[in-house]
Amino acid sequence: MPKGYWVSVYRTISDPEKLAAYNRLTPPAVRAGGGRTLVVGGRIVARDAGIAERTVLVEFDSFEQAVATYESAAYQEALVALSDGVERDFRIVEGVD
Repeated sequence: MPKGYWVSVYRTISDPEKLAAYNRLTPPAVRAGGGRTLVVGGRIVARDAGIAERTVLVEFDSFEQAVATYESAAYQEALVALSDGVERDFRIVEGVD
């Protein structure tokens, strides 16, 4: 079964306090959903139309698990805390088997 991934690139961070609140709430929600955070920030080399900003990659055992975790009450609470504190490109994608 192909894995599922959350891929998030932050275009702008307008409210670091909201991001900090989100960062406190998200790890327990991800762990509860079986996710493993593989990348948070770190070094970036952007090419073509890429954005050299904060990038986050979270792996799940399946695409369905990734979607269910996003829809979970715990992660929705984290999203409320984040609200308009950032502009980001967030995707849930299916890996190749």
